[in-house]
Amino acid sequence: MTRTSPATATLPLTDELAAVFARMSGLLLSAETVDTALGLLSALAQETVPGSTGAGVSIVDEERRRSSGSTDDRVEEADALQYDLDEGPCLTAASTRELVRVDDLAVDRRWPRWADAALPLGLRAAMSAPLVVADRALGAIKVYAEQPGTFDRHSERLLTLFSAQAAILVANIQSHDRATRLSAGMREAFRDRDVVSTAKGVLMGRNAVDESTAFGMLLARCQEEGVTVAQAARAVLDSAARRRR
Repeated sequence: MTRTSPATATLPLTDELAAVFARMSGLLLSAETVDTALGLLSALAQETVPGSTGAGVSIVDEERRRSSGSTDDRVEEADALQYDLDEGPCLTAASTRELVRVDDLAVDRRWPRWADAALPLGLRAAMSAPLVVADRALGAIKVYAEQPGTFDRHSERLLTLFSAQAAILVANIQSHDRATRLSAGMREAFRDRDVVSTAKGVLMGRNAVDESTAFGMLLARCQEEGVTVAQAARAVLDSAARRRR
C-alpha cells in the first residue's frame, strides 16, 4: 500500500522535496530523543518515496551497526539479517557511498543469503542511499516495498536528494545527543564535587581535623565499603542528617 501523502504526490520533484525538507527542518525542535528523531525521519522517507511500505535508518560506524527509527518490525528484522549475515543493500550503500536498488529480492542474487532470509518477511523490493556528510559516512537510509519493481529512476532521485538532507540532520542529531550526554555528565561531576566538599566539611567539624585528613577518611571509607568517593560522601551527609533529627 502506498503511503505517499496526497499533498506531495502531485508536486514536481523539486517542490516535493522542498515540502519534505521543510518538515525535516523542525525535527530537532520537536524530537526529545535521538531514536524519536530518526523515527520521524524514517516515516518521512516512507512518505517521500512512492510505493514504500517501510523505511529505516542504519547507523554504521567502527564500533557497531544498528538500525534506528524503523517504521515497523519487518524493516528492523530485514536490517538485522544484513548485520548478522554481513551482506545486503544497506551495508553496500554505506560502504560504497552509492545508492543501491533491488527490484526483486527473488531475482537479484548479489546478496543471496540475505535475500533468501528476507523474502519470507513479505518484502520484494528495496532501495538504500548512503548518509554522507563531508568525507564521513554515517550509514544509510532505506525503503522497502512488498511488490517487485516498485522503485524506478524517479524513486532513486527522490531518495538520493532526501538522503543528502537527511545526512546533515543525522549528523546534527548525533552531535546534539553527544553534547546532551556530555552536559549531563558534567552536571553530575559538579554535583559530586559539591557533595564531596560538603562531606569533607562535616568530617572536619565532627573530628576536628584538617581538609586533607577529612579527605583521607573518605578514601578509607571507599576502600572499606567498596564505593566511590561520591557515594561515601553521600553516606556521610546522610549520617549527619540523621543525627540532626
